Amino acid sequence: MSVHAPERPIALASRLNEACQCIWVDRERLHRRLRDDLGDEAGVLESREGLVSGNVVFVAAHDVAAMDRTIRLITRALESDAFQHKVEALAPVIARARSRAAGGVLGFDFHLGGPVPQLIEINTNPGGLLVSLELARAVTASCDCLGPPLPTLAAASVELDELCSRVVAGFREEWRRARGDAPLRTVAIVDDDPTRQYLYPEFLLYRNLLERAGLRVLIADPTELTLKGDALLCHGEPIDLVYNRLTDFYLAEDRHAALRHAYTSDLAVVTPHPAAHARWADKRLLAWLRDESLLGAAGLDDGQRLAVLEAIPPTELVDARNAAELWARRKTLFFKPVDGFAGKAAYRGDKLTRTAFEHILAHRYVAQAIAPTSLRRICTVDGDEADLRVDVRNFAMHGATWLRSARLYRGQTTNFRTAGGGFAPVLTLPG
Repeated sequence: MSVHAPERPIALASRLNEACQCIWVDRERLHRRLRDDLGDEAGVLESREGLVSGNVVFVAAHDVAAMDRTIRLITRALESDAFQHKVEALAPVIARARSRAAGGVLGFDFHLGGPVPQLIEINTNPGGLLVSLELARAVTASCDCLGPPLPTLAAASVELDELCSRVVAGFREEWRRARGDAPLRTVAIVDDDPTRQYLYPEFLLYRNLLERAGLRVLIADPTELTLKGDALLCHGEPIDLVYNRLTDFYLAEDRHAALRHAYTSDLAVVTPHPAAHARWADKRLLAWLRDESLLGAAGLDDGQRLAVLEAIPPTELVDARNAAELWARRKTLFFKPVDGFAGKAAYRGDKLTRTAFEHILAHRYVAQAIAPTSLRRICTVDGDEADLRVDVRNFAMHGATWLRSARLYRGQTTNFRTAGGGFAPVLTLPG
């Protein structure tokens, strides 16, 4: 199917997602690259069935431009004093101080099933960047129907071959913002029981990438961190910077005490950190970003405010005083915990039970209008066809999108348990 057909690009993207099976991820090429990078550890990716899909997702240039515009405008708004003051007033104590480290790469997640791409979530430790880069590099085709080279279509504002150096530079920037010209020597990639994490293969990719840049890198559970004097140690080695993959965003759990002390006492640079989560990923921001007066105070003009309002589904704070009214509207709403992630403890209203609703009312939640997803039709290993939902993640820093990746899934929320689902490269159609 040629992209030169006289039809709207968005309709063409939909048709390709429904019918095209001639462009895919070459798993042999992917495994070859991983073997070259990870050696004997390359097989860890195969042990995570459902982490990566063999399919690609097509997105219209118009939708890509709209997502990039939304990311730029929201970055500008959330970096403003108006939003900073609101966040600092309502964030936990550990997150109120403005850290010198910015917080690293962000993930902006969109649904593309409506007239305008809808931003449903922002994440401060977005998984999948390096895995998605490897998938994009492994895209192949049995025809030349799209014209431009596939790496060009799979890239965002950064060429695929330049992305690794940009990632390393991002870590070094975090370090310089906090420590100036002091040398960065050691990095710890920290998550709970890291070898059992579904994205452990990505930890290995980060480790090898940073080691090639001359750094000493350890992958560690937070309980392996200790304090000695004014230093944070891991297995006895002083740690300069922690790449924090924990989902205990405010480091409240007892097992994270050493990292919490290192952050609050500035013994190590932690990125992303509690202040970054409050500033970018607290779900209440999705409601505050629909406050026109606050957007105006952030410096957005009439047209820019309208663009933000159109891009974010109506979102409101859950209040037990409005329980009856929320229950009546539940089928149009998605309920998300204020400090949740990846669909954990999130509920689609049309599937909601009374027991789950009582849980929502007893905790901090937002209710967001359900944003329709686009679909990607895949061929299963049995030769059958299946339509999977599509969520598009934009990896961005300072308002610029570095890479786009899709997550294919079946069910209420994104997951890595769907056959044929998982991360998939995004190809932007010429337009």
